[in-house]
Amino acid sequence: MEGIWETLTRQCANLEAGAALETPVSERRFRVVRSADDRIIIRFDDSEEERPLWREQFEVFVDGLDAGQIAVDDLQPGVEPYAVVLTLADEFTVVNDLIARDPDAAVAGESPFLVPAAEARTRSERVHDDALLLATLLERLEDADEPDELETDPLTDLYVLSSDVQRGADRLRKSAREPLLERLGPEQELHGRYGTVRRTVRERRRPKDDETVLDALDSHGIPREWVLGVDAEKLDVVLSVTDLEEDAVYDVEEDVYVQKTGVDEDEKYSRLQGIADRIDELEGAEGEALENELDRIEDRLEEALSAD
Repeated sequence: MEGIWETLTRQCANLEAGAALETPVSERRFRVVRSADDRIIIRFDDSEEERPLWREQFEVFVDGLDAGQIAVDDLQPGVEPYAVVLTLADEFTVVNDLIARDPDAAVAGESPFLVPAAEARTRSERVHDDALLLATLLERLEDADEPDELETDPLTDLYVLSSDVQRGADRLRKSAREPLLERLGPEQELHGRYGTVRRTVRERRRPKDDETVLDALDSHGIPREWVLGVDAEKLDVVLSVTDLEEDAVYDVEEDVYVQKTGVDEDEKYSRLQGIADRIDELEGAEGEALENELDRIEDRLEEALSAD
């Protein structure tokens, strides 16, 4: 076990910054925080819970594998992280949904449960990163307010990043909605640093089932034909089995729009790393000046908000 343990701790230390591992049954992502002589500390993304994986328990798991293969689907929640981390070694891997000791198939540092850093980012991290990329692009573009003046490549990037920020921010907004509703009482407002929210009630109506509606009409002497209309689904069936032309029953308008068909997440992540590296390089007077400027902006925002 000595050689296996050394390999495990080394591969854990060499994991790409931001990379995660995911348990195959419970589908929980976790990160390796640090290693010690007798344990590997992991932290789960969904709960921020830190948990030690003990060396002696790895030994028990390896002894079990020496006695035979273990089906991935049979892994218990408490055992899953051990199995996942073990597949980073150069002797263990997954073959036909079985965790097995197979040095010929295993590759040190690789695992079917390894999630690259670009994919392992949380929803809020993706929104942050996309917004940072968009802000960087806007700083670089002199004609962002005049899209007609932009070359095709930056114009495409502007559309894609704006779309990603909008979609990600909307998902993040919806995830914040329920907790806010729990804290908002009737006619109550909550004030944040950048704005205010209040509880709003809107009525959305939808017809009851046909039988109930028609019975209600009959009871009030209302002719049924007043509410009966054309069923578009049935009309489409008629169009498909007869010689009736579509334009005879439909007003067709063509809506031309731009559709985002792909996003290069690897390129985005690579660009982010470049931005992060440049920020790290801002040391000394230049870095201190940037930090002071950010503090001044923050102070001005606070003053403006408190003055309202």
